[in-house]
Amino acid sequence: QVQLVESGGGLVQPGGSLRLSCVAPGPLFRISRMGWYRQVPGTQRALVATILSGGFTKYVDSVKGRFTISRDNERNTVYLQMNTLKPEDTGVYYCNARPPFTSDTGDDGTWGQGTQVTVSP
Repeated sequence: QVQLVESGGGLVQPGGSLRLSCVAPGPLFRISRMGWYRQVPGTQRALVATILSGGFTKYVDSVKGRFTISRDNERNTVYLQMNTLKPEDTGVYYCNARPPFTSDTGDDGTWGQGTQVTVSP
């Protein structure tokens, strides 16, 4: 299984911003719906946002208006711009690639190693 490579996590204060990046192999990236998922200790990994190769996006309600997922199809990179961060946004963020015709929930597809995002005063 190909491992995606995430970066950009860190510690920020509430109201701050971070941009996460994920690089995937080109052939996988081109055919995949890319997504960002978050895992909080003691919980299952959950959907944050997804983006299709054509640019169609989906967000969990809690991040709408604050987070933006985008993809650069020339650089095989998907981004998650996170603004107005809240403590509730804290977690390990994982990049995911899977076929667009599959469910966007669960543990299907190819995953990165995760990058920690901590929002704290």
